Parts: sequence; C-alpha cells; structure tokens
Amino acid sequence: MEERFQVGVITTPHGVQGEVKVFPTTDDPRRFKRLKEVILDTGKGERTLEIEHVKFFKQFVIIKFKEFHTPEEVAVYRQKSLYVTRENAVRLGKDEYFIADLMGLRILNEDNQEIGVLREVLETGANDVYIIDLKDGRELLLPAIKECVLRVDIEAGEMQIHILDGLLDEM
Repeated sequence: MEERFQVGVITTPHGVQGEVKVFPTTDDPRRFKRLKEVILDTGKGERTLEIEHVKFFKQFVIIKFKEFHTPEEVAVYRQKSLYVTRENAVRLGKDEYFIADLMGLRILNEDNQEIGVLREVLETGANDVYIIDLKDGRELLLPAIKECVLRVDIEAGEMQIHILDGLLDEM
C-alpha cells in the first residue's frame, strides 16, 4: 500500500519571489489550498516544504514555499515531483480507492480463481476502466462499475470481478 501520493510536478519558476508553477497530478487541484506542506523529491532525497500561499493560473497551480525566495532557488527543482503523505491525502468515500493502491492487485473471478493482474487505470470521465493483464496473455478492459467489481481488498492485494458477457469474446 502506498504511503505517499504524487499531487504535482514543478514545471518552472514563476515571478521573482521564488514561486513555482506546478502541473497538478491530482483529481482536484483546489486541494492545494488546504495543504500546509508537501514532500519534494529532489532526485537525491526528500525535502518537506511548507506552503505559504497558493493561486491558480490556467491549468497550473502557482505555489509559494516558505523555504524559497528567488527563482534561482527553485529552478533546480524543475520536473521534480511533489507528494503528500497518506494522512494528508483526500478523504475517500465508500467504494473509492487510490489508483496507486489498485495497481498490481491480483484479479480473481467469481469462483475465487486468480485470472490476472490489474496493470493500469484509465480515467474516462463516466467511469474508470481497469486494464487487466490476464494469465492467458490477453488484455481485459473492465469498466469500474458495481456490476463488474464485486469486491476490493487492498490489504489482501486482490479484487474479485464479474466479467460481463461480450467483454472477452474472441474476434
């Protein structure tokens, strides 16, 4: 289970007071307003940064960290990722999961037989689609809906599914 989650990537310095332009990798960029700190992956280790203020510009989040005061200080962190701990992550509702926790789950059929592994989650808008690598070499695109996803057990590392008619038909 992941203990930290990526929320953004620093793109460039912004302005002359050490602000950075961040490309958000979270579903809700407005969440930055509620954050007090983030973890910067410097490439050589981690550094906790305190958020002084946040504003928004087009698809970017502009952040001023208390630790930086000039564009030169933050320029070295271009393309570096920002993370939050699980405690600072958004609260999930019933039957909601972090994508990072779903990746690699063993996939079981209705008879509890392992049939594959969840490789990727596609966010389509209407509902997510799980890309499952089946043991027989095929790929299954499974809609993340209650009719298909019977049970998710993150602790056990498994998901039990029902495959709707037609999803695995041969072409």
